[in-house]
Amino acid sequence: MRGLIDDLESPHRLGERLPALYQTDDFAQRLMSAFDAVLAPLLSSLDNRSAYFDPSLAPEDFVEWLAGWLGLRLDENWSVDRRRTLVAEAGDLFRWRGTRRGLAGYVAVYTGEPPDINDSGGVAWSTTPGAALPGTGASGVTVRVRRQADQTIDSRQVEAVVREAIPAHVAFRVEVVDP
Repeated sequence: MRGLIDDLESPHRLGERLPALYQTDDFAQRLMSAFDAVLAPLLSSLDNRSAYFDPSLAPEDFVEWLAGWLGLRLDENWSVDRRRTLVAEAGDLFRWRGTRRGLAGYVAVYTGEPPDINDSGGVAWSTTPGAALPGTGASGVTVRVRRQADQTIDSRQVEAVVREAIPAHVAFRVEVVDP
């Protein structure tokens, strides 16, 4: 939370910008120093605004704001580093959204483990008209996540992640496998 920061010096002191008559006046300098104390955090934030949009540098509450801006789901039990990683990798994850690679990356970020994905569909082409379609008749995805011995994985949360990462018309099933 940004606010007053004790002993933060303003890079642009207002008292120094007053006419010469007021620069020697003690009351005017104390009044301007009060404004400096209020404006110093604001000026510091503006000077460092590019850092607020970099997940590796942004303050912790801004990482959550960036995640919301990108439409990402963050778990409150995660470490700050893990949250920063997800926000930083969001561009690459979104580039592959709706594909097996994108789904695997998205689930791996949330669970910490790469999943096994079994996809029933396929893409193929043929020069023969009326050739058989690839894959099985019913489309579906099975996502299998292997839980480590010391790890807890909430299957409902993994289901929510998979639901966001696959096309809406594809049925899916999530399996959490114990070691």
